[in-house]
Amino acid sequence: MADGRQRFLEAAVRLFARHSVAGTSLQMIGDELGVTKAAVHHHFRSREELLTAVVEPVRVGLRSTVAAAEALRGRHVRADRALTGFVDLVLANRELLPVLQGDPGAAELLGSHPDLHDLTGRLTQLLADVEPGPTGHVRADAVLSGTACAAGPRSNHIDPAELRAVLIETGRRALALRIRKEQPRTSQLC
Repeated sequence: MADGRQRFLEAAVRLFARHSVAGTSLQMIGDELGVTKAAVHHHFRSREELLTAVVEPVRVGLRSTVAAAEALRGRHVRADRALTGFVDLVLANRELLPVLQGDPGAAELLGSHPDLHDLTGRLTQLLADVEPGPTGHVRADAVLSGTACAAGPRSNHIDPAELRAVLIETGRRALALRIRKEQPRTSQLC
């Protein structure tokens, strides 16, 4: 049962990338897998329920990242932990996050999810606290959006450890954090 459900989730991500969340129907997911809409409906009653299931691993990872960063002392240390955790989360979800990043329909649906809204707000605040005020929020938004976008399909040819190091260094520079040489952490990227 879990394998079948996973197939639906993977097909949904592929279709979201091609047609957007709003442009993807349960029927299209069934067609993609050669099953009936009823088979899809057995696992997910609506596109919104499907989207929630698709982003669940991201929500869990985001919760972990935010909690780990908030447990630290010092705004720079918290921001650095939030940044590295977010980069790792993006790289672990490279097919999904760039799709959601640029999809207004996904943003609207996810924005109404109270837990995700809270977590993204807390993550943004952790990064923005490095430079309190409007400039800090602009930098935080640019880092979060830019990281998700830069990990998209155009970077598929880049070694994951190298991409991780570049994303972290770029984020640190944008946030005016201390630049450190990152050690490859390939085990987290698998």
